[in-house]
Amino acid sequence: MADEKLKLDDLAQPSNASGNDAINTLGIVGAGVMGQGIAQTVASSGVEVVLVEKSDEHVERAKEALSESIDREIKRWAMTESEKKGVMSRVTWTTTIKDLANADLIVEAVDEIFHLKVGVFRELDRVAKPETIFVSNTSTLSLTKIAEQTDRPSQIIGMHFLNPVPKVPVVEIVKCYHTSEETVKTIKRFAERIGKTAVEVYEYPGYVTTRAIVPLLNEAMHILLEGVATAKDVDTAMKLGYNFQYGPLEMADMMGLDEVLAWMDSLWQTLGEPRYRACPILRRLVRERKLGKKTGEGFYKYDEHGIIIQ
Repeated sequence: MADEKLKLDDLAQPSNASGNDAINTLGIVGAGVMGQGIAQTVASSGVEVVLVEKSDEHVERAKEALSESIDREIKRWAMTESEKKGVMSRVTWTTTIKDLANADLIVEAVDEIFHLKVGVFRELDRVAKPETIFVSNTSTLSLTKIAEQTDRPSQIIGMHFLNPVPKVPVVEIVKCYHTSEETVKTIKRFAERIGKTAVEVYEYPGYVTTRAIVPLLNEAMHILLEGVATAKDVDTAMKLGYNFQYGPLEMADMMGLDEVLAWMDSLWQTLGEPRYRACPILRRLVRERKLGKKTGEGFYKYDEHGIIIQ
Protein backbone atom coordinates (compact mmCIF):
# COMPACT_ATOMS: atom_id res chain seq x y z
CA MET A 1 0.00 0.00 0.00
CA ALA A 2 2.87 2.35 0.87
CA ASP A 3 4.55 1.59 -2.47
CA GLU A 4 1.30 2.35 -4.29
CA LYS A 5 0.99 5.71 -2.49
CA LEU A 6 4.57 6.58 -3.37
CA LYS A 7 3.93 5.96 -7.06
CA LEU A 8 0.79 8.14 -6.99
CA ASP A 9 2.72 10.94 -5.27
CA ASP A 10 5.44 10.69 -7.89
CA LEU A 11 2.84 11.12 -10.63
CA ALA A 12 1.27 14.10 -8.89
CA GLN A 13 4.60 15.90 -8.41
CA PRO A 14 6.83 15.35 -11.45
CA SER A 15 10.54 15.97 -11.23
CA ASN A 16 12.05 19.17 -12.64
CA ALA A 17 14.93 17.28 -14.19
CA SER A 18 13.52 17.46 -17.71
CA GLY A 19 11.71 20.77 -17.16
CA ASN A 20 13.15 23.95 -15.65
CA ASP A 21 16.58 22.40 -15.03
CA ALA A 22 16.99 21.69 -18.76
CA ILE A 23 18.09 25.32 -19.29
CA ASN A 24 21.33 25.96 -17.43
CA THR A 25 22.94 28.55 -19.70
CA LEU A 26 21.20 31.38 -21.52
CA GLY A 27 22.82 33.24 -24.40
CA ILE A 28 21.78 36.79 -25.27
CA VAL A 29 22.73 38.64 -28.45
CA GLY A 30 22.52 42.37 -27.90
CA ALA A 31 23.40 44.14 -24.65
CA GLY A 32 21.18 47.17 -25.00
CA VAL A 33 18.53 48.14 -22.48
CA MET A 34 16.46 45.01 -23.16
CA GLY A 35 19.45 42.67 -23.26
CA GLN A 36 20.71 44.02 -19.94
CA GLY A 37 17.28 43.68 -18.36
CA ILE A 38 16.86 40.10 -19.55
CA ALA A 39 20.38 39.25 -18.33
CA GLN A 40 19.69 40.68 -14.86
CA THR A 41 16.35 38.89 -14.58
CA VAL A 42 17.70 35.52 -15.69
CA ALA A 43 20.92 35.75 -13.65
CA SER A 44 18.84 36.64 -10.57
CA SER A 45 17.07 33.29 -10.95
CA GLY A 46 20.38 31.40 -10.80
CA VAL A 47 20.90 30.74 -14.52
CA GLU A 48 24.28 31.44 -16.12
CA VAL A 49 24.17 34.10 -18.86
CA VAL A 50 26.53 34.73 -21.78
CA LEU A 51 25.92 38.20 -23.22
CA VAL A 52 27.25 39.07 -26.69
CA GLU A 53 27.87 42.60 -28.00
CA LYS A 54 29.51 43.80 -31.19
CA SER A 55 32.61 45.46 -29.71
CA ASP A 56 34.65 45.77 -26.53
CA GLU A 57 33.50 49.38 -26.25
CA HIS A 58 29.84 48.33 -26.32
CA VAL A 59 30.55 45.57 -23.79
CA GLU A 60 32.13 47.98 -21.31
CA ARG A 61 29.34 50.50 -21.78
CA ALA A 62 26.65 47.83 -21.22
CA LYS A 63 28.46 46.36 -18.20
CA GLU A 64 28.71 49.79 -16.60
CA ALA A 65 25.05 50.56 -17.37
CA LEU A 66 23.88 47.30 -15.80
CA SER A 67 26.01 47.89 -12.71
CA GLU A 68 24.66 51.42 -12.31
CA SER A 69 21.08 50.23 -12.80
CA ILE A 70 21.46 47.67 -10.01
CA ASP A 71 23.15 50.28 -7.80
CA ARG A 72 20.02 52.43 -8.13
CA GLU A 73 17.94 49.46 -7.00
CA ILE A 74 20.24 49.00 -4.01
CA LYS A 75 19.74 52.65 -3.03
CA ARG A 76 15.98 52.04 -3.10
CA TRP A 77 16.43 48.95 -0.88
CA ALA A 78 15.11 46.79 -3.73
CA MET A 79 18.34 44.76 -3.94
CA THR A 80 21.40 44.09 -1.79
CA GLU A 81 25.11 44.25 -2.55
CA SER A 82 25.35 40.46 -2.27
CA GLU A 83 22.51 40.05 -4.78
CA LYS A 84 24.35 42.37 -7.16
CA LYS A 85 27.53 40.31 -6.82
CA GLY A 86 25.53 37.16 -7.54
CA VAL A 87 23.98 38.66 -10.67
CA MET A 88 27.21 40.11 -12.06
CA SER A 89 29.13 36.88 -11.37
CA ARG A 90 26.65 34.87 -13.46
CA VAL A 91 26.95 37.14 -16.51
CA THR A 92 29.81 36.49 -18.93
CA TRP A 93 30.46 39.28 -21.44
CA THR A 94 31.89 38.62 -24.89
CA THR A 95 32.13 39.92 -28.45
CA THR A 96 32.34 36.43 -29.96
CA ILE A 97 29.10 34.75 -30.96
CA LYS A 98 30.87 31.36 -30.96
CA ASP A 99 30.89 31.63 -27.16
CA LEU A 100 27.20 30.70 -27.33
CA ALA A 101 28.01 27.20 -28.62
CA ASN A 102 26.97 25.54 -25.35
CA ALA A 103 23.94 27.70 -24.55
CA ASP A 104 20.68 25.81 -23.99
CA LEU A 105 18.55 28.80 -24.96
CA ILE A 106 19.52 31.92 -26.92
CA VAL A 107 17.64 35.22 -26.92
CA GLU A 108 18.04 37.71 -29.75
CA ALA A 109 17.64 41.26 -28.43
CA VAL A 110 18.97 43.41 -31.28
CA ASP A 111 17.29 46.36 -33.01
CA GLU A 112 13.84 45.90 -34.56
CA ILE A 113 15.19 45.40 -38.10
CA PHE A 114 14.18 42.27 -40.02
CA HIS A 115 17.41 41.60 -41.91
CA LEU A 116 19.47 42.23 -38.76
CA LYS A 117 17.52 39.64 -36.76
CA VAL A 118 17.67 37.13 -39.62
CA GLY A 119 21.42 37.62 -39.86
CA VAL A 120 21.81 36.91 -36.14
CA PHE A 121 19.76 33.70 -36.36
CA ARG A 122 21.65 32.46 -39.41
CA GLU A 123 24.93 32.94 -37.58
CA LEU A 124 23.54 31.25 -34.48
CA ASP A 125 22.45 28.29 -36.61
CA ARG A 126 26.10 27.66 -37.43
CA VAL A 127 27.40 27.76 -33.86
CA ALA A 128 24.60 26.60 -31.56
CA LYS A 129 23.76 23.04 -30.50
CA PRO A 130 21.10 21.37 -32.70
CA GLU A 131 18.66 21.19 -29.79
CA THR A 132 19.08 24.84 -28.72
CA ILE A 133 15.92 26.97 -28.85
CA PHE A 134 16.16 30.44 -30.39
CA VAL A 135 14.05 33.25 -28.94
CA SER A 136 13.31 36.59 -30.56
CA ASN A 137 12.30 39.62 -28.51
CA THR A 138 10.62 41.20 -31.54
CA SER A 139 7.40 43.10 -30.91
CA THR A 140 6.25 43.91 -34.45
CA LEU A 141 8.09 41.73 -37.01
CA SER A 142 6.84 38.41 -38.44
CA LEU A 143 8.29 35.59 -36.39
CA THR A 144 7.22 33.05 -39.02
CA LYS A 145 9.23 34.83 -41.73
CA ILE A 146 12.23 35.01 -39.39
CA ALA A 147 11.90 31.29 -38.53
CA GLU A 148 11.79 30.32 -42.21
CA GLN A 149 15.27 31.79 -42.65
CA THR A 150 16.73 29.32 -40.13
CA ASP A 151 17.57 25.61 -40.08
CA ARG A 152 15.38 25.02 -37.01
CA PRO A 153 11.98 26.70 -37.54
CA SER A 154 10.26 24.43 -34.97
CA GLN A 155 12.64 25.77 -32.32
CA ILE A 156 11.97 29.46 -32.99
CA ILE A 157 9.66 31.27 -30.57
CA GLY A 158 9.05 34.81 -29.36
CA MET A 159 9.41 36.09 -25.82
CA HIS A 160 8.32 39.71 -25.80
CA PHE A 161 9.63 41.22 -22.57
CA LEU A 162 8.58 44.69 -21.49
CA ASN A 163 10.92 47.35 -20.14
CA PRO A 164 12.07 47.48 -17.38
CA VAL A 165 12.39 43.70 -17.64
CA PRO A 166 13.28 42.97 -13.97
CA LYS A 167 10.17 44.81 -12.75
CA VAL A 168 7.46 43.94 -15.29
CA PRO A 169 6.00 40.55 -14.29
CA VAL A 170 4.56 39.57 -17.69
CA VAL A 171 6.10 38.19 -20.88
CA GLU A 172 4.27 37.47 -24.13
CA ILE A 173 4.99 34.01 -25.52
CA VAL A 174 4.65 34.16 -29.30
CA LYS A 175 4.22 30.93 -31.23
CA CYS A 176 4.88 31.24 -34.96
CA TYR A 177 3.48 28.91 -37.63
CA HIS A 178 6.38 26.47 -37.27
CA THR A 179 6.91 26.46 -33.48
CA SER A 180 6.53 23.01 -31.92
CA GLU A 181 4.43 22.35 -28.82
CA GLU A 182 7.52 21.04 -27.04
CA THR A 183 9.25 24.38 -27.63
CA VAL A 184 6.22 26.23 -26.23
CA LYS A 185 6.17 24.03 -23.12
CA THR A 186 9.89 24.52 -22.50
CA ILE A 187 9.62 28.31 -22.80
CA LYS A 188 6.58 28.48 -20.53
CA ARG A 189 8.49 26.54 -17.85
CA PHE A 190 11.45 28.85 -18.31
CA ALA A 191 9.26 31.96 -17.99
CA GLU A 192 7.88 30.61 -14.73
CA ARG A 193 11.39 29.86 -13.49
CA ILE A 194 12.51 33.47 -13.99
CA GLY A 195 9.42 34.82 -12.24
CA LYS A 196 7.32 35.88 -15.23
CA THR A 197 3.67 35.27 -15.96
CA ALA A 198 3.49 33.94 -19.52
CA VAL A 199 0.70 35.15 -21.79
CA GLU A 200 0.41 33.14 -25.00
CA VAL A 201 -0.47 35.29 -28.01
CA TYR A 202 -1.03 34.68 -31.69
CA GLU A 203 1.56 36.01 -34.10
CA TYR A 204 0.25 39.36 -35.25
CA PRO A 205 1.95 42.78 -35.55
CA GLY A 206 2.30 44.28 -32.09
CA TYR A 207 0.75 41.29 -30.28
CA VAL A 208 -1.17 42.61 -27.24
CA THR A 209 1.08 44.97 -25.29
CA THR A 210 2.75 46.90 -28.12
CA ARG A 211 -0.40 47.18 -30.20
CA ALA A 212 -2.38 48.53 -27.24
CA ILE A 213 0.24 50.95 -25.89
CA VAL A 214 1.43 52.54 -29.16
CA PRO A 215 -1.81 54.50 -29.89
CA LEU A 216 -1.79 55.81 -26.31
CA LEU A 217 1.80 57.03 -26.59
CA ASN A 218 1.10 58.54 -30.00
CA GLU A 219 -2.01 60.39 -28.80
CA ALA A 220 -0.14 61.77 -25.77
CA MET A 221 2.54 63.09 -28.15
CA HIS A 222 -0.12 64.79 -30.32
CA ILE A 223 -1.63 66.39 -27.18
CA LEU A 224 1.81 67.78 -26.36
CA LEU A 225 2.41 68.90 -29.97
CA GLU A 226 -0.92 70.74 -30.08
CA GLY A 227 -0.07 72.66 -26.90
CA VAL A 228 -2.98 71.27 -24.87
CA ALA A 229 -0.70 70.59 -21.87
CA THR A 230 2.96 70.26 -20.93
CA ALA A 231 4.66 66.86 -20.90
CA LYS A 232 4.62 66.82 -17.09
CA ASP A 233 0.90 67.69 -16.93
CA VAL A 234 -0.01 65.11 -19.59
CA ASP A 235 1.76 62.43 -17.56
CA THR A 236 0.37 63.62 -14.23
CA ALA A 237 -3.18 63.54 -15.61
CA MET A 238 -2.79 59.98 -16.86
CA LYS A 239 -1.02 58.71 -13.72
CA LEU A 240 -3.56 60.15 -11.30
CA GLY A 241 -6.60 59.77 -13.55
CA TYR A 242 -6.02 56.14 -14.51
CA ASN A 243 -3.65 54.88 -11.82
CA PHE A 244 -0.73 54.42 -14.25
CA GLN A 245 2.66 53.87 -12.67
CA TYR A 246 4.26 56.01 -15.40
CA GLY A 247 2.76 58.63 -17.69
CA PRO A 248 2.83 57.87 -21.44
CA LEU A 249 5.60 60.35 -22.28
CA GLU A 250 7.84 59.21 -19.44
CA MET A 251 7.08 55.64 -20.49
CA ALA A 252 8.16 56.40 -24.08
CA ASP A 253 11.42 57.89 -22.77
CA MET A 254 12.06 54.73 -20.76
CA MET A 255 11.38 52.51 -23.78
CA GLY A 256 13.69 54.52 -26.03
CA LEU A 257 12.15 56.90 -28.55
CA ASP A 258 13.96 55.24 -31.45
CA GLU A 259 12.40 51.91 -30.45
CA VAL A 260 8.96 53.48 -30.13
CA LEU A 261 9.32 55.05 -33.58
CA ALA A 262 10.40 51.71 -35.05
CA TRP A 263 7.27 50.05 -33.57
CA MET A 264 5.01 52.76 -34.96
CA ASP A 265 6.56 52.65 -38.42
CA SER A 266 6.31 48.86 -38.55
CA LEU A 267 2.65 48.85 -37.44
CA TRP A 268 1.81 51.73 -39.79
CA GLN A 269 3.40 49.94 -42.77
CA THR A 270 1.88 46.56 -41.87
CA LEU A 271 -1.64 47.55 -40.82
CA GLY A 272 -2.01 50.94 -42.53
CA GLU A 273 -4.15 52.39 -39.73
CA PRO A 274 -3.77 56.13 -38.93
CA ARG A 275 -3.51 55.56 -35.17
CA TYR A 276 -0.05 54.06 -35.75
CA ARG A 277 1.28 56.95 -37.86
CA ALA A 278 4.04 58.50 -35.74
CA CYS A 279 3.56 61.99 -34.36
CA PRO A 280 5.96 64.55 -35.92
CA ILE A 281 7.39 65.48 -32.51
CA LEU A 282 8.62 61.89 -32.09
CA ARG A 283 10.36 61.93 -35.47
CA ARG A 284 12.02 65.24 -34.58
CA LEU A 285 13.35 63.99 -31.26
CA VAL A 286 14.74 60.83 -32.84
CA ARG A 287 16.31 62.85 -35.66
CA GLU A 288 18.01 65.01 -33.01
CA ARG A 289 19.18 61.81 -31.20
CA LYS A 290 17.16 62.76 -28.13
CA LEU A 291 16.13 59.17 -27.52
CA GLY A 292 14.90 59.41 -23.95
CA LYS A 293 16.40 58.17 -20.73
CA LYS A 294 19.28 56.31 -22.38
CA THR A 295 20.68 59.50 -23.98
CA GLY A 296 19.79 61.86 -21.14
CA GLU A 297 17.06 63.71 -23.00
CA GLY A 298 13.76 62.98 -24.71
CA PHE A 299 10.45 64.42 -23.61
CA TYR A 300 12.30 65.08 -20.32
CA LYS A 301 15.90 65.72 -19.35
CA TYR A 302 17.66 63.22 -17.07
CA ASP A 303 20.65 63.41 -14.75
CA GLU A 304 23.49 60.86 -14.70
CA HIS A 305 21.37 58.59 -12.50
CA GLY A 306 18.46 58.54 -14.94
CA ILE A 307 16.29 60.76 -12.73
CA ILE A 308 14.12 63.43 -14.36
CA ILE A 309 15.54 66.93 -13.96
CA GLN A 310 12.69 69.17 -12.82
